[in-house]
Amino acid sequence: MSDTLTPPPPADAPARLTPRGARAWRTPGGRVSLLVRPRTLLVGLALVAVTLAALVVSVAVGDYEIPLPAVPGALLGYGERLDVFFVQGVRLPRALTAIGVGAALGIAGAVFQSLSRNALGSPDIIGFTSGAATGAVAAILLLGAGRLVVSLGAITGGLVTAAVVYLLAMKNGVQGYRLVLVGIGVSAMLSSVRDYLMTRADLTDALGAQIWMIGSLNGRGWSETAAVWIGLAVLAPVILAVGQRLRFLELGEDTARGLGVDARSTQIIALAAASALTGAAIAVAGPIGFVALAAPQLARRLARTGGTTLVGSALMGAALLSVADLVALRLMAPTQLPVGVVTAVIGGTYLIWLLYTEWRGGRA
Repeated sequence: MSDTLTPPPPADAPARLTPRGARAWRTPGGRVSLLVRPRTLLVGLALVAVTLAALVVSVAVGDYEIPLPAVPGALLGYGERLDVFFVQGVRLPRALTAIGVGAALGIAGAVFQSLSRNALGSPDIIGFTSGAATGAVAAILLLGAGRLVVSLGAITGGLVTAAVVYLLAMKNGVQGYRLVLVGIGVSAMLSSVRDYLMTRADLTDALGAQIWMIGSLNGRGWSETAAVWIGLAVLAPVILAVGQRLRFLELGEDTARGLGVDARSTQIIALAAASALTGAAIAVAGPIGFVALAAPQLARRLARTGGTTLVGSALMGAALLSVADLVALRLMAPTQLPVGVVTAVIGGTYLIWLLYTEWRGGRA
């Protein structure tokens, strides 16, 4: 190995391919640079196309069919009155809610898997979903609360669970396997609390809470759409701001500290923001399972990248939940299935496949 340092290229040097096929672009002043991987870009565009296609089909199909050529006009408020009513008042907010919830769960899942350095480290597995759901159920059954208080209960439950799991798992830093094991234990205890609350509630309240706990987008309107997208607008930039530090943490805390990363503050910020994002998604749609588990892994495998893929996970989560909701709408029409049933089938199949590949690779 040579001791001679290679000088950096000038700021106005033309872009060139990196060994992995990525292309680095710089502004003429060199103040802004961007690394573009063609495969990642193509996968992202494909996921956007799938999501948009699912949105268009979702607003067009139903008991009242709307011709596809009439959909753009109805979106803008033109055309037949019933077309405009069903598109703008019923189907579009549900479709946009599905996209927002899917993106939120995808980002949260990527953060948890990055912090735990474990493919199973999603909020479904390690208790954060249970914490948010328990907070929401407590608000429903004990307070008889409206949607705002239920939302606050879900976010509070997720944050409190995150704090408990983090403190219990912390010993000379947070190790991935310890975070997962502690999270599974806390999740089991929270499930017991939730079941106890259900047994003490009135039949009508318990039935409503049980339907909510399956995870559903039925009847979601513009207020739910606004809630989840406001949560994304506030919390996603916080997570993206620490995204590069999360990549360093995946190399190990000692390595990250050697690169100048404050491991403790990064973990706390990412954990709090991802927990709040999980709570916001659950408050709107209930505890929809497996999207947070599958989306980050599928995004990484399709793009063939290592480490955290926050944007890719968000796009994959949005595409998964949009397609799953479309299936829930039309699979047994005119009966509408809760979307949580569809994601459980898809996610359960994916989990079995993931465990099988881990076992075949000697990692489980």
